[in-house]
Amino acid sequence: MAAGWFYSPPQIAKYLQTRLTSLKPPRTKLRSPVAILRELDRHQWLMFTAGFLGWTWDAFDFFTVSLCVTEIATDFGVDNSSVTWGLTVTLMLRSVGALVFGTLSDRYGRKWPMIANLFLFIILELATGFTKSLPQFLGVRALYGIAMGGLFGPAAATALEDLPYDARGLLSGVFEQGYAVGYLLAAIFYRALVPTTAGGWRSLFWFGAAPPVLIIIFRLMLPETNGFQVMKAEREFALQTQRPSANGNERFSWVKKVGTELRENWFLLLYMVVLMTGFNSCSHGSQDFYPTFLKNQVGVGATEVTIISVVGQIGALIGGGCIGYISTFFGRRLTMIACCFFGGAILPSYILPRSMALVASAFFLQFFVGGIWGPIPIHLSELSPDSLRATMVGLTYQLGNLASSASATIQSVIGERFPLPPKNGVQRYDYGRVIGIFMGAVWVYLLIFLLLGPEMSEEERAQHSASANNIGELQKQGMSLAEIGNQRAKMTQHGDNEVELEHVEEKVGP
Repeated sequence: MAAGWFYSPPQIAKYLQTRLTSLKPPRTKLRSPVAILRELDRHQWLMFTAGFLGWTWDAFDFFTVSLCVTEIATDFGVDNSSVTWGLTVTLMLRSVGALVFGTLSDRYGRKWPMIANLFLFIILELATGFTKSLPQFLGVRALYGIAMGGLFGPAAATALEDLPYDARGLLSGVFEQGYAVGYLLAAIFYRALVPTTAGGWRSLFWFGAAPPVLIIIFRLMLPETNGFQVMKAEREFALQTQRPSANGNERFSWVKKVGTELRENWFLLLYMVVLMTGFNSCSHGSQDFYPTFLKNQVGVGATEVTIISVVGQIGALIGGGCIGYISTFFGRRLTMIACCFFGGAILPSYILPRSMALVASAFFLQFFVGGIWGPIPIHLSELSPDSLRATMVGLTYQLGNLASSASATIQSVIGERFPLPPKNGVQRYDYGRVIGIFMGAVWVYLLIFLLLGPEMSEEERAQHSASANNIGELQKQGMSLAEIGNQRAKMTQHGDNEVELEHVEEKVGP
């Protein structure tokens, strides 16, 4: 997105007048998703897989708490709302991790910040299982929030920034639903471990510390992303050309550029945070406290909770991929706005039945929750300046999490104001009513801010597509990533961003 898009009254008026017309689909013909995926090479598949696995286990570790709220509360002798603070403090601290690790990722690369986060997962998941009191539990989960928040930006950049443009919408949706896969795996292992092992809920956390070891090994075997290597070469070439004696001041130059980008894009940054507040409220409001609603108000057992949760997350996984794919051709905002309407229409069936009919309701509601999230990783990436991509994507996502961090606690506390008749000596509450009101407000909120928000123009989308696809084409011709970065820096210096990168045929060896 061009900087300074929203700063003057004439711009504001013109911008608002185009909100409806800007929803026009950028393309009228769909491409086969199979044909799109066939364009990916081995490197792109491996990088996507690494980012997807990291994000999936990030979600698994988070949902271990939401699935075990009642068990943890019983073990520590506290009420459910006290334990849900474990969710709240995790969400609140995620923005700290996003700022720290996102900045490191944009400055030094995507690889090592992601590995550092995964290592922290191992330590903190083990520590959670050994906590002996609620204060200890909350303290460890607060530290976990920093690690969790730091992973999204590097993982998203790892997964998406080397992909061909047409594949980015589809695989953005698949990547985002690593969150659903994490929930799905957490629900499965909750059923396998919590009711059947002596450690109970602690066993789930101890198990959660093992898979990150394998993900770290996998990521160590892969290189830095092509996108970052080109950006780094471009940055270094520009610095050497402009100030040949300033090699020692590269860090100062980078910090100065970051400051300039933030000043030029502050309003866009603010909008992205406001938007992500709604998106995070949508997912957390529909998922985090839902198992407690099923167990406490509906009265189903652990097996039924697992079935409903698993089917719901399968719906989210399918929805994310489908809507992400469609968004490339029909537009990011239009497809997400359509999800708001469908999600709101299905909402009553998500909270009113008191039977296993909730399986179908969960599938379709989560299809549209996952669907509206599908285009988000690539949408945020397209809105962000290239030099701040990991920082802005991760930070705005996690600041939205911060603003929505009390979702589960709000639902729990307000729900306890609506008591129901006890059953088998267990106090029950009308949590369904609160979830319904909360989610209805969230769907309307998202509809408004998606309609008012920006999106890449057709011209910007064409330039972005050409740039994304150009790196792979030039590599096939024998041009190194450093040479591509140097050539882009030359083009930028000459103000010739429309000209195709020159071919370096003489560098192609036998």
